[in-house]
Amino acid sequence: MGQGQEVKTKTEPQVEIQERGEIFFFYRPKVDKEEAHSADDVQRLYIVLRPESGERTVEVKQDSDSGKEGAKKGSKGSESGSDKSGIEGGHGSQEVNIEKQPLLRFIVMGRKSLPDPSKRSRPYWGFVKMVTTNIEDVKTALKGEEYDTKTKGHRQTSPARALGEGIYRILRHKPGKKTHTHLIYKLELPPQDEKNEPQESLNIEPEGSFLIQIKNPDQHGTSQFRGLQNKRKAVFPAHLHGQFGQLRYCPADPPDFLNYEGCEFLLISASDDIEEELGLELRTEGESDASCSDLVRTFGETASTSALLKGTWV
Repeated sequence: MGQGQEVKTKTEPQVEIQERGEIFFFYRPKVDKEEAHSADDVQRLYIVLRPESGERTVEVKQDSDSGKEGAKKGSKGSESGSDKSGIEGGHGSQEVNIEKQPLLRFIVMGRKSLPDPSKRSRPYWGFVKMVTTNIEDVKTALKGEEYDTKTKGHRQTSPARALGEGIYRILRHKPGKKTHTHLIYKLELPPQDEKNEPQESLNIEPEGSFLIQIKNPDQHGTSQFRGLQNKRKAVFPAHLHGQFGQLRYCPADPPDFLNYEGCEFLLISASDDIEEELGLELRTEGESDASCSDLVRTFGETASTSALLKGTWV
């Protein structure tokens, strides 16, 4: 459906757009459950960001031969804090022209919902599990899996389900002396006249604004956010790593931080009314039509689209 457009509704909005693109939401039912019927049946929430334009046409990402993009096809690790594959965060760097080549960030949220954008709730932790220019890599991550365990025998995970599709922006906000960064989005699907039960249960509102802060991989986690094991933490290039100094977190400026596997971040509720908060209106392209859906066209054969198109669990 494209990256849409933003319209400034205040004379001098204190925002600068860093990145524009498409955002996709997915959820996976719990192990050995074929379907989820409520939030209690959800195992994991995923976000896929596909940047399509920004301050620069070319973005820098980890080298394609490192991390999961360079791993052998079919090798998959756990989505929790312990990755059995032993794959480390990405090393090296490569340039990607995001206007000519797909760049996909596969993100795992630590909790199975977003922070409630209508409330100033506590931060939610997440991390970038995969960065790739190959759409098939994301399809593989969304598929189901069967495996054996020593204690519980044969287990099965169902394929992920598509939950939402829309447009997003990462932007600088300068309300005073201190600059911070926001991740904002607006959904195109599901249509707003549907029930939207799964979306409401997982706090995927029609639009939302969150402060986004990148975690310093050299700083130890807290009791609240223990974070990834050392071998899985991001390995940022010097020009990014140097922005932390002694800080535990820094703004996602530039968004290139998110182009390295193992990048950990916090999302903090800011508002459920982007225009009121930032003086910016996000406008999607065209009608909420499945025939125009990039998510359905790209991932529809892998991820069920009932929640996306009907706003129902099944």
